[in-house]
Amino acid sequence: MTEDIRIVLRPLFVLIALAAPLHAQAGALGEIVPAHDTFTVQSRAVGEARLINVYTPKAYRASTTTRFPVLYMPDGGIDEDFPHIVKTVDSLITLGAIRPVIVVGIPNTQRRRDLTGPTRVKSDSAIAPRVGGSAAFRRFIRDELMPAVRTRYRTTNERAIVGESLAGLFIVETFLLEPKLFDHYIAFDPSLWWNKGALVDSAPARLAAFDRSPRSLYLSASKDDIDSETSRFALMVHTALPRGLTFVFIPRPDQTHATIFKTEGPSGLARALK
Repeated sequence: MTEDIRIVLRPLFVLIALAAPLHAQAGALGEIVPAHDTFTVQSRAVGEARLINVYTPKAYRASTTTRFPVLYMPDGGIDEDFPHIVKTVDSLITLGAIRPVIVVGIPNTQRRRDLTGPTRVKSDSAIAPRVGGSAAFRRFIRDELMPAVRTRYRTTNERAIVGESLAGLFIVETFLLEPKLFDHYIAFDPSLWWNKGALVDSAPARLAAFDRSPRSLYLSASKDDIDSETSRFALMVHTALPRGLTFVFIPRPDQTHATIFKTEGPSGLARALK
């Protein structure tokens, strides 16, 4: 992967139980998600059983030997973003815009616990009974979920992660704290205001410690997020730009926090998984 930076303005535009494959069904907002598998991981890291949704592309089902990259996603429930992302991925594969990939959706149990890091801000702590559990959630993904996926599916070592809002915060945090966990990071309107932007404050030192491994980061911000910590973070990445990092930042002042994921999602996935 070549070193790259683009800032673009586009005004438009472990106990594991495997369940039987599920047929297409209605998801969030009535969206239809293609047939998918489910299994459960009994997690020590987060202290509970976690349901996992898995989409495999047609090319996976047509072969018995070919291995595929994996796209992980928090907010991966049937009543969350899994139907939308799987539908988008399925369409992009059909169009030849991305390679066939496996999608692993992680439904939430306590979203605000799992997707946030520590905070000293009282208003942050007040949003849920428990916050600050991102390190445990990352251990769950790294030490329990990823091995389970590798065991049950034919995967390559290439991994991506996608999400918005608090999931975007988790993605940026993982990018900075454990950059080798994924090859591609895709975040929309990440909640980098968390803990008064402390994660962003730490970015220059963490970016300076990056090795030269090829990886990519795709950020997009709506009009609700452009003039916040996301733009400050984007400038820091642009200034540091570790070798091997492909970085794209897409401001979308024509979009809102409610629309940015669906509007910009296909572009982000296409850039990361082309």
